[in-house]
Amino acid sequence: MRDAAINLRAFPEQRDLIDHAATLLGKNRSDFMLEAACDKAQSVVLDQVFFSLDTERFRQFTKMLDTPPARNPGLERLMAVTLPWDSKA
Repeated sequence: MRDAAINLRAFPEQRDLIDHAATLLGKNRSDFMLEAACDKAQSVVLDQVFFSLDTERFRQFTKMLDTPPARNPGLERLMAVTLPWDSKA
């Protein structure tokens, strides 16, 4: 059972359009809106994870990934610090 409420205001024309589309799919307004919102949310999240590159940019990207990182003295010092929970006191 769903227990989280999502409330929103719409123009009557928007509500009527949503109701019509929901009816065409054999769904009620809530199910239709929730499914549509989740589809859009998933699309937005996936757009942040996946991206496309042309051949040349992909080559440049993979070259950067394959290049060993430059020496970073600050990071080396940080990684050498003994953590309080690792010390045997």
